[in-house]
Amino acid sequence: MQSPRAQLAPQMEHYTFVLEDQPYIGFFQYGNESTPVYSTDEHGFRVARGPGGAVAAVAGERPPGPVRLLAGSSATFGVGATGDAATVPSRLWTRHAPRLPWLNFSGQSHNSAQELMLLTLFRQHLPEVADIVLFSGVNNLVLSRLPEERQGRHGAFFECGAAPDTVPTPQERIDRAAGLTVRHLSTWKLFADAMGARLTYVLQPLAPWVREEPTPEEKLLFDELDDVSNFRRLHNDISTMEVGRKYAEVIGAGCAGLDAPFLDMNAALAEATTPDEWLFIDRVHCTDLGYDTVARLLAEHLDLG
Repeated sequence: MQSPRAQLAPQMEHYTFVLEDQPYIGFFQYGNESTPVYSTDEHGFRVARGPGGAVAAVAGERPPGPVRLLAGSSATFGVGATGDAATVPSRLWTRHAPRLPWLNFSGQSHNSAQELMLLTLFRQHLPEVADIVLFSGVNNLVLSRLPEERQGRHGAFFECGAAPDTVPTPQERIDRAAGLTVRHLSTWKLFADAMGARLTYVLQPLAPWVREEPTPEEKLLFDELDDVSNFRRLHNDISTMEVGRKYAEVIGAGCAGLDAPFLDMNAALAEATTPDEWLFIDRVHCTDLGYDTVARLLAEHLDLG
């Protein structure tokens, strides 16, 4: 008998999270990968699909002229999507904000420092950029569980050590994660201003921050993952609606201080969807419907046109 994950989300077998070791950013997708659900350019950036079969990638083929960037980590990469065309950048380009091509500018499992490093290391591959939407936030909060000696000066990263027995309080985790997020966002803002691009920060959705009760499909998938992973055990303290809203409030205040527009996608999704809509493959990554809804809400709330 198939497991719920194999039955409901067979595409997940191709999202292996096997990444290539890379200097400066730690790890990244392999270049020139082609699987049944995703493809990458020569440097490992996922390909976006546009109208009429058009494609665009950071170091690959793309239409001439300016572009827009959706930057972030694995949710931006589109883990959970059934194909390149179902990711948020592709849905924006194909349907919801098609005026300019969108590039998928993301690295799986990256924190905010690694996301910023991508821009510094790959800026030379970018044409004129009109908009940068940074769709992120969960990884910094997840990594805030690690102790001070593993945080360094710029925040902990994945695979830098085992989880500790004692952890900071939820408020301490919020303050640490939001502080790093806003600090790194301030440099994004400097880059964006120099590039003539509009920068917006969007707090990505986490399933329990959107609604307290999962759909039947989500519950089956979450329960299966909880049997083999430690997310619920390690991060139950931050997986509440209250923590999600507090985190959004602190990041939003930091964005206001930088004059950078901010959107909490958790609140937007909660308002725009019904309890029976299956949005999440796991607590961090979405279904095709979830990603399409995120793209639609980005276009509506950020006036992308």
